[in-house]
Amino acid sequence: MNSDLHCTVRPTPEPIAELERLGDQIAELSAHLDAASARLLDLIREFDARGGWGHGFSSCAAWLTWRVGLDRGAARERVRVARALGTLPLLAQALARGELSYSKVRALTRVATPEAEKRLLAVGRAGTAEHVERIVRGWRRVDRIAEARESTRRHRSRALHMYQDEDGMVVFRGRLAPEVGAVLVRALAAARETLYQRTRATHDDDVPEETPTMAQQQADALALVAETALHHGIDPGTPGERYQVVVHVDAPVLADPDAPGQSVLADGTHVPAETSRRLACDATRVVMQHDVDGHITEVGARTRTIPPALRRALQHRDRGCRFPGCARAFGQGHHIRHWAHGGPTTLSNLALLCRRHHRAVHEEGYELERQADGELRFRRPDGRPLPHVPPLVAVPRDPVNALLAVHDAQGLHLHARTAMPSWPGDRLDVGYAIDVLHPLARPHIEEAAAR
Repeated sequence: MNSDLHCTVRPTPEPIAELERLGDQIAELSAHLDAASARLLDLIREFDARGGWGHGFSSCAAWLTWRVGLDRGAARERVRVARALGTLPLLAQALARGELSYSKVRALTRVATPEAEKRLLAVGRAGTAEHVERIVRGWRRVDRIAEARESTRRHRSRALHMYQDEDGMVVFRGRLAPEVGAVLVRALAAARETLYQRTRATHDDDVPEETPTMAQQQADALALVAETALHHGIDPGTPGERYQVVVHVDAPVLADPDAPGQSVLADGTHVPAETSRRLACDATRVVMQHDVDGHITEVGARTRTIPPALRRALQHRDRGCRFPGCARAFGQGHHIRHWAHGGPTTLSNLALLCRRHHRAVHEEGYELERQADGELRFRRPDGRPLPHVPPLVAVPRDPVNALLAVHDAQGLHLHARTAMPSWPGDRLDVGYAIDVLHPLARPHIEEAAAR
């Protein structure tokens, strides 16, 4: 008869103690890293607030992606958490003391407000990172429900009342959804500006005229908005035509920004010559010939600066914005040597840049050139090169002990149990926890208790 013999080998007491010491080292160093993360977030918040990223980068997260090597999602989270901690001192201090991990703080800042911060800090100290994530998900669910109820209430309350007063004037009173109100505010502002420009164009400067009040200007602007809508139709033209921006620019201005000539929008608003050059890099172009009196004598056919086939090749080659640290998927074709200077519209003379960085190259002084080997070289406005990969920073030979020494000098004494949660091991009841913690849930509990 065959039988299997199973033997269990138990570690001797000495290896168990050794593993416990190893675990304590992991926990203690993790607390030090979290404390260092708090300082890192402080620096990011200050750098972001002071606009240190604004020289060629679209956001602080984009700069972090380029300079520090974070992926874009992680960089955005660092900036978000850094900003949030600026108004949440209790959570910021707990992270700086190594009492809460960055993972917990990252989750808590998604829902924390100054009013609820103390309660959520208790959640972070008591529970594990998984508990915190579950509480936060439940918290956000209550927030979304409350937000949806409020949005429905506001939507149902929308109204516009009109009636004629005794003297024949029409009186309006209404409530609009926030996004609709924002559209109306923008439309009224644009109409006020148009009326102001018309007034300036039709009156001499030396003729005194009573300036209308803001309320009167708003009334006149509303009338212009209504007249314009009726005159042009409620939904005029195709989207492509409706949202075009037309710039009138003289050929000499395109070749030399300092040359005399016009560079104006369709409504007559002046724009810088370099802005016209940027827009002309990748646009539809119509060439008009004028006589000495300014009358149009010939209008050429509408052509694309960059033909569709060449644009497809450019998109396939560059795959996105070529500015260091950007790589946005879509962009505009930039003539490295402008076509107004004789630069050819060829793949070798083109580079894909997003709208933000196309402006940086034209209007903000950044320079772009293609080297003999085909690689692009960017330069800052002061002439310094802007590398695609930033230089490595100096790191101490023993970074761990260097970090411990810094914290010791700051009087920060961390140990293996600094960040240990007080969770006793029982099952987490998320529903009950949210009912107790969330301020919008407590009125329902009190109401039920009163019954």
